[in-house]
Amino acid sequence: MAGGSMAPTPLLKDELDIVIPTIRNLDFLEMWRPFFQPYHLIIVQDGDPSKIIKVPEGFDYELYNRNDINRILGPKASCISFKDSACRCFGYMVSKKKYIYTIDDDCFVAKDPSGKDINALEQHIKNLLCPSTPHFFNTLYDPYREGADFVRGYPFSMREGAPTAVSHGLWLNIPDYDAPTQLVKPRERNTRYVDAVMTIPKGTLFPMCGMNLAFDRELIGPAMYFGLMGDGQPIGRYDDMWAGWCTKVICDHLGLGIKTGLPYIWHSKASNPFVNLKKEYKGIYWQEEIIPFFQSATLPKDCTSVQQCYIELSKQVKDKLSKVDPYFTKLADAMVTWIEAWDELNPTTEGLAKLSISNGPANL
Repeated sequence: MAGGSMAPTPLLKDELDIVIPTIRNLDFLEMWRPFFQPYHLIIVQDGDPSKIIKVPEGFDYELYNRNDINRILGPKASCISFKDSACRCFGYMVSKKKYIYTIDDDCFVAKDPSGKDINALEQHIKNLLCPSTPHFFNTLYDPYREGADFVRGYPFSMREGAPTAVSHGLWLNIPDYDAPTQLVKPRERNTRYVDAVMTIPKGTLFPMCGMNLAFDRELIGPAMYFGLMGDGQPIGRYDDMWAGWCTKVICDHLGLGIKTGLPYIWHSKASNPFVNLKKEYKGIYWQEEIIPFFQSATLPKDCTSVQQCYIELSKQVKDKLSKVDPYFTKLADAMVTWIEAWDELNPTTEGLAKLSISNGPANL
């Protein structure tokens, strides 16, 4: 271009919100400024709502604390966790954008093997804008990436792929381990950069980590409920995994894809393994029954929206998991409350239809 070049417009600049849960000043955003500044931020402040959270100048953001959550949701605010990063899902609910990227405040910009800063957000967007291949595994991983394709033997009838609902990124430095593994391997760091993106096959569950995650809010948003964790609850650190298990079952039912792999962020800080063990220990036992539940969960054909699928899943949680612990009865009720709150803040024809399911035919 004559007379110099213009900076390219960031991908999906007006179609994506960045959601950040926090209890502290967001100095980490300075490192992300070249990549995040063009986008709108939704900051969900956890803990004491009277504390002032400082955000670096120049960012476009809205900030919600617990008082705001109570004001906006009223009695339904009970479904949003307190004193736990699971509160981030409130940001998903109030967003009006098509896409969400969520990141933790101890996640810094990583470098690729050449030493170049990784624009994690850009890679997530590329993942979401390309199809997934949940029904047939491609041994060259993501066939839609530059330099890759479908390998010999891949059915031509399946090469269109499926819409991508979720992009699950990874982490260099501090790995996302559970407390027992942290205690056994306190000095272990992840230094392996694997240049790959792959679709998680249909019928396969995975442990979703919420610290570097993007999703298509219009395709799967109502399923991204991070459960009841933290203050007053018997379990913590299973918020993102609960959302991931629910989301995977629903994506499989609706024919949507989930990708994992690139991009990497630099996870800077290891949380206290003894504190983590207190939060996790019930979940470590419970998941031996939770996982088989999700592996065998099926949804009726007449569940054609995410909301319908999620309400059906909540019924199965109450029916099958309440015998594990009364907590799951409470969680199943909160799942219903979450959908009701989502539809109130995001009224659509689909949402109105969902709300009328228990009251007979909708008058639309």
